[in-house]
Parts: sequence; structure tokens; C-alpha cells
Amino acid sequence: MRGKNQIKIRYVLMAILTLGLVAMPHQSTTAIDCPSLRVVFARGSGGERWVDQNYLAFKSGIESKLATVGLDYEFIDLDYPAVGIGLDKLSITLGALFGAGDAYEFGESIDAGVQALTEMVNNTCPGTKYVIGGYSQGAMVISKALRSLNANRIVYATTFGDPKIYLPEGEGLIPAACRGENLSDYRMYVPDCQAYKGMLGAYMPYEPSNFTGKVGTWCNKRDIFCSSRFNISDHTAYVSENLYEDASRVIFDKICRAYGLENKVSSPHDTAILIDSSGSMTSMIEKYKAEALRLATETLNSGGRVALFDYRDLRDPYELKQHCDFETCTLEVFQEELASIQTQGGGDTPESLLSASFHTMESLNWRQGSTKSLVILTDANFLSPDHDGMTFDEVVTLSKRIDPVNFYILTTAEYAGDYAELAQQTDGKVVTDFDELSLLTDYIMERYDSLPRVEEMAAPTELPKIEIVDVSQTTGATIEATVKFTNTGTRAIVVLNDRVLGITDSTEVTISGIDPSRSNTVALVPLNDDVRGEAVSAYLIMGGYGRQDKKMLLVPDTLKAPNTGKR
Repeated sequence: MRGKNQIKIRYVLMAILTLGLVAMPHQSTTAIDCPSLRVVFARGSGGERWVDQNYLAFKSGIESKLATVGLDYEFIDLDYPAVGIGLDKLSITLGALFGAGDAYEFGESIDAGVQALTEMVNNTCPGTKYVIGGYSQGAMVISKALRSLNANRIVYATTFGDPKIYLPEGEGLIPAACRGENLSDYRMYVPDCQAYKGMLGAYMPYEPSNFTGKVGTWCNKRDIFCSSRFNISDHTAYVSENLYEDASRVIFDKICRAYGLENKVSSPHDTAILIDSSGSMTSMIEKYKAEALRLATETLNSGGRVALFDYRDLRDPYELKQHCDFETCTLEVFQEELASIQTQGGGDTPESLLSASFHTMESLNWRQGSTKSLVILTDANFLSPDHDGMTFDEVVTLSKRIDPVNFYILTTAEYAGDYAELAQQTDGKVVTDFDELSLLTDYIMERYDSLPRVEEMAAPTELPKIEIVDVSQTTGATIEATVKFTNTGTRAIVVLNDRVLGITDSTEVTISGIDPSRSNTVALVPLNDDVRGEAVSAYLIMGGYGRQDKKMLLVPDTLKAPNTGKR
């Protein structure tokens, strides 16, 4: 291929080479006949069974937590080809990329994994439940297999670096995910708010309806295969970035819930307590204080941190008061400040909770990796918007941006419905019975936290796009076509059929080696700095009636585009 700017072959093949990791020496394991739980992992391309580092990290994190409960289990590294890729296996490599993972030898490996997993889950050991996970090629096995698995037997399904990820909240110039909105419930850790589809397209829906609440996906910050970015090393860093350890907390909690076990594994807690001190709280304030003290005591004794605030109505006038924060709230200080809170004022029912909760969250130094809770004790509903203009959506967005901060509201039955959506949006809980107050404290203390579901990343002014606009033909011993296109990015990966031809920063390239007897597909994948855009493609076919007057014609490909999956 030639053009005004010579196209250079780079990045893409390098990226594909990282789908698998370096294999380690083989070792065997002893299976247990029909345990209560099986934990199955599908390794990435070229990984050696039982000793692949991703499998070992996945196993280690979960096994250390299973050791705290009395449950019989076994770990299985799924027996499937996990075909290797690389320069010595170029046909497999290119087939993986431009068959969207569904065709050629790579696709056959995926299908073999799906078949093996389906047979195991659906047709063996009827009393056994399963946790399943997979990395890269193995993640594709998991996400594709969900459509054929018996959901009743699955406790949880996890994917890491899935080239077929689908996050609809990442679509568009300013995606909803970048605003902390409409996050998929299976999005456990995908920092890139512009992540939309994987390098090999997307399985849609990613979470089948019968698997609601049973799927979680992890995509490293700039992983070329599952984010919108173009970083190769992040795809191989799931072990070093402790993402399997992060996932193990989520998985273990799912296991405990499925088997009715006590989860004694938790992360440190950051808990802020926000008390409504208006006059109507007088009759119940002491009960609230007693439980607030118990929660603070348990949190501090477990290595966590607490903060204390009170609020009323901004028109009382009364502004949010900070009594102590995460750095200053020792148990002694907390007790003294709690005793100093007096009820007064009020009159109208709604209070300034939205403003108070927003500024409480904003003022505190929340620790990454801690379980973050905001406990609200009130007997009234809230103004929306608040007197200072604070809105419900602003509060929820800040909560999610921080980690989220889970809202736990103790209120009267009369106002429980007013707080239901706030608790739901922040993954918290509403309690209306004093008898449940101590249970709420226990519930909070048993929770764990994982990494943030999403982080805001600077969006480019315009995502890279390409449109093929023209093609002309030159004749000779070898058929060539010059393709012209518009390019809002700076570079484009150029592909003819299943061949990666290179990367260009031109808007005109000449492609040789075109077979006039078939319909040829030219595809362009736009790149803008380190952002990978959606591919566009078109058929190059021979038109005309006479042998001498045949011309190359451009026909848009509306059925399938390499790297974007099936339409």
C-alpha cells in the first residue's frame, strides 16, 4: 500500500500480542466431586492451565476469604484451547481482530470454552453452584456463555479486560457515565467514562435479564481492549493493579449471601453521621444519639473513621454544623460533640437535607478503598430543590463520583417513601422502625467497598470519526484502489479484508492486492491521541458490464464493521 504518506505498521499488532500473557510451567490439581461451590476461571490467550498468573491471582483473592467460612469448594481453570496469538500465529491474531472474536480459529476457541463451561454448569453436579470469571479471551468465553447457562446455578459471573464489553452509558461526545449517570449495574470498575464497546465489538445485552445482579465487569483504566483508550500495558496489569483482589470482595459477598453465611471480611469504614436537630426531633433525639454512638464506637474500634454533623432548615436560619471530621473525631471527641447537639427551631416539615448532605460529602477527606457511609437521622422529609438551589441530582452525582457514598436514612414511616429513591440511587437503605436501628448499624459494619465504578476523564472536544467518501481504480497487473476519506482524528488504522495494512495520518491511501473476483472490505479505525474510535467500512466491488469498462465501486457496509462487532 502506498499514498502521500507511507502507512507504517505499528501499534495494532503489538496490542493484539498482549491478549495473552507469558505461560509458566504446568502443574496439576486434584478435583473434588460435586462440592457446594465451584469457582471456574477462563484464562487469556496462550495462558497455560493451572499456572496462568491471572488464574492464580483470581483464585488467591477468593480462597483467602473462603477460608473464613465453612464451605466446601474447588477451583477450576477451565479446560479449553485459549489459543495463543502472536507473530508466529498471525492468522489467528488477525482472525481474532477482524472476525470480531466470533470467527476463524480464535472464534472456535471461544466456542469451545462456551461449550465446556455450559456442559459443566448445566449438566454436572446438580447441587453445586458456580462463580465464574475470565480474563481477555477468557472474559469473552464468560460473557458469551451467559446466554446458554442455567442462571439459577450461577452465584456470580465476572469479566476482566473483556474485548466484547458493552457499556451503553459510554456512548456519545459527553457520555452519561462522565456525569455519573445511568451506570450499568454490572459496571464494577471501569474508570474510563467513555468506555462503550470493546475492541472486538460487544455482546448485547451484556447482562441477560435472567442474570440481573449476577454479572460484574472490570476494565483497567486505559485498557485498549475494553476502554476507549489505546494503552497496551494496562491490559496486562490486572494482577499488579490488584483488580482481582478488588473483585474478590464483591464475589465473596455474593457467595455469603447465596449460602446464608456471615461475611466477616470488610474494608475500613468512613462513616459520616448527619443529625436533624430541629425542634420536632426532641422526643427521639436521645435514641438516635445512643445508636449513633454505638455505630461510631464499632467503626473506630474496627479501624474506621467517623465524622459528625447536624443540620436544620436554612431559613431557620441554621447552616450545616461540623462537630468533628475524619481526622479529629476520636471516640472521646465524638461523645462530647454528640452530647452538645440540641434540638431547636423548625416549624415547617421539610428540612435542608440536600444542601447538608452535599456539603458534608464535599468537606470530608474520604479514603480510597474504604466503605463510605452517610447516616441521616431525621423525622422529616427534605426540600427539593433546597433553599440554596441544591438539587437531588447534584447530591446523587457527588455520591457516585466519590465512590459512591451510601446513604442510610432513619426516619418515620410517614416519610420513608420520600427517601426511597435517594437510598436506591446511592445503594443505601431506609429504616423506619427503632427496632431496626441496631440492625442498620450491623448492616453498615458488614459492608465492604471496592474501587470506584467510574472516574471522570477529560473528554476530547470531538471523538475521532471517519467517513469513506470516494474511491478510484488504477489498472495493471495488480488491481489497486485509491480510497479518499474524511478524518476528524489524527490517524487511522487501515484494513483490507482480514489484513492490517498499517496506520496513516493522511486522508488518501492507495491499496494494492485487491482481488477483482470478490467483494473486498476496506475498514478504517480512527485514532485521536490515545483514543480509539468506532470503525467504518465499505465494500469495494467491481461494477460495469464489459470486461474492459469495469470500475471499482464503493458500497457502504451496513452489516458489520471490524472492531465494532455485529450490527
